[in-house]
Amino acid sequence: MRALVVGAGIAGLTVADQLARGGWDVTVAERSPSPRGQGYMIDFFGPGFDTAERIGLLLRLRERAYDIGAVSWIDESGRTRARLDYDKLRRAVDGRLFSLLRPDVEEAIREGLPASVDIRYASAFAGFREDGERVIARLDDGTELSCDVLIGADGIHSRVRHALFGDDGDHLVHLGYHTCAYTVVDRPLHERWASSFAMTDTLEKSVGMYGPRGDRVAMFGVHRVSTPALPADPRADLLHRYAGLGPDVDAVLARCPDADEIYYDQVAQVVLPAWSRGRVVLVGDACGAVSLLAGQGASLAIAGGAELARALVAGGERGVAGAIDDYERMMRPVVEEKQAAGRRAANSFVPRSRFGLWVRRLSLRLLVVPGVDRLVARNLIGKASEAFRS
Repeated sequence: MRALVVGAGIAGLTVADQLARGGWDVTVAERSPSPRGQGYMIDFFGPGFDTAERIGLLLRLRERAYDIGAVSWIDESGRTRARLDYDKLRRAVDGRLFSLLRPDVEEAIREGLPASVDIRYASAFAGFREDGERVIARLDDGTELSCDVLIGADGIHSRVRHALFGDDGDHLVHLGYHTCAYTVVDRPLHERWASSFAMTDTLEKSVGMYGPRGDRVAMFGVHRVSTPALPADPRADLLHRYAGLGPDVDAVLARCPDADEIYYDQVAQVVLPAWSRGRVVLVGDACGAVSLLAGQGASLAIAGGAELARALVAGGERGVAGAIDDYERMMRPVVEEKQAAGRRAANSFVPRSRFGLWVRRLSLRLLVVPGVDRLVARNLIGKASEAFRS
């Protein structure tokens, strides 16, 4: 059996890895000319943690993890207004949580890929047609690839989804924010935030900073907007919006790179009535983006990619169609639960008022109360996911 996976992100690499280990011939088409280095620091837990443990990925992820001691919320004057001890959060979920950069997750999966997986960079998906029990996919250089299953793992703005179901406007649920991220070299700031995470304690917008390895400082920002339309000049937009949020933020803004080194996008979810049609199926953010408001995007990408591969390899009497149905039946309730949580969080993610800031500070202080930390952590993780461990 042969699969073409469009997208060499977390979901795409996971499904490619697991299909190849199950005896499939796998080609991955990625439009970027090389692995992407942009991405946030993420808290890795939940279904993906359990799945990574099951498929032998967890050790490689743990080797790349950062020892984050605390998250501090800092106001415009540089004063710390609230602080969250990360050890408390980890203990509350029995240590099944760690922090690492999203590109490091992709690297860990690539490192373990079977040699048979053919990754083709600078190869953008251009369309497909069905020919009996085969799918013929076309790349932008005119190459045509025949496969038994075409898997769209190409993110929130998926070309495969667009080819399958049409206009993205019918599938993207905008949550009222834009987000951005970039990384710069700044040794003094790196030393300041090397083992902790800083968030601005500010209204309508927020910036986070942390110190990855190698004297780097990474920032991400999120701010409220009235329209999903992206600005013509994202760099100028973020420099304007985040100026004055504090001395450390201003220092990072002063080193802001060119636009092509900045990640900038809307905060949105993908909501679809179906994740597949025939022998074409979507996985990860392409079908079920939950947004940074809900978290666990990387976790769900690993869980979904592995589950799709497990169903396809198992096959059975119902063949490819039955396997795809089984995958969606397993993953959809998990994704929809996280999406609902993200939509609930949308109005309060960045406080609109001084009262909202006060409520957040109070909530963080309550985490030191015995029992409350575990309750909050369990609420964050969600329902138990034993099915992903077996």
